[in-house]
Amino acid sequence: MLNIKKYAAIDIGSNAVRLLISNIIEQKGKPAQFKKSSLVRVPIRLGSDVFVNGEISEDNKVRMLDTMTAFKLLMKSHKVVTYKACATSAMREADNGAELAKLISKKANISIDIIDGEEEAAIIAATDLHSYIKEDKTYLYVDVGGGSTEFSVFHNGNTVTSKSFKIGTVRLLNDMVKNETWHEVERWIKRVTESYDKVDLIGSGGNINKIFKISGKALGKPLTYFYLTSYYNKLQTYNYEERITELDLNQDRADVIIHATRIYLSAMKWSGAKDIYVPKIGLSDGIIKSVYFNTVSSINL
Repeated sequence: MLNIKKYAAIDIGSNAVRLLISNIIEQKGKPAQFKKSSLVRVPIRLGSDVFVNGEISEDNKVRMLDTMTAFKLLMKSHKVVTYKACATSAMREADNGAELAKLISKKANISIDIIDGEEEAAIIAATDLHSYIKEDKTYLYVDVGGGSTEFSVFHNGNTVTSKSFKIGTVRLLNDMVKNETWHEVERWIKRVTESYDKVDLIGSGGNINKIFKISGKALGKPLTYFYLTSYYNKLQTYNYEERITELDLNQDRADVIIHATRIYLSAMKWSGAKDIYVPKIGLSDGIIKSVYFNTVSSINL
């Protein structure tokens, strides 16, 4: 006897807003299965407002309200039973972030939790990440967002340490990251990985997923440092318009992908990693799992 129900996760990032709807399939005596049913991504770049001006613009407030209203209707149409909406660094740092969350709660009837970097890392760790981790290996996990990057070290199957830094693609695009922040990340990565003989990277985020897709590699196979360096150099030979027309990148991906690649390459260089594995996981997946296992609160529809 199967029991199937739908859960939803809303991820309000600095570069885009996502709605993930997943089927939870329960069967007696077997672990629950999580299958993606629908994923909607809307490129509302909140970070460009917040990291430059300190608040979300009137135009993006309207777009956010429209998007959340549409997400609510989609969840209703899909017969979602419960959801959780999480906002990360852009909403967290916006002077009017809490005010916008209240407006969305009132007008769209969607409740938003504004979470910090540590909670974000913990939710991501609740994903299928451990199924990609071999217990006899050491990994540096790197999740690149628009406003921040979350790093975690896994050794012998366990999380050793995690840290969030304010280095993200939208911040870099707007020249909002100081050299000292880069040096801080470099020192941290070298310190937490120096005692291990060999470290592999695990990368998550829309940009590395896109690069992995372009590479044509089979799922589970890594990208090499050499491949990523070559692709990084290739990207820089095209201007923004050419990246859209000739490399077939979306307009909201074409300007940030270079910055994302730089973060992954830097992490590989400082940890000595020669390979980066790219499982298709992210904050939305972690929210679904966390809601199912009751490690975070959720809202019933």
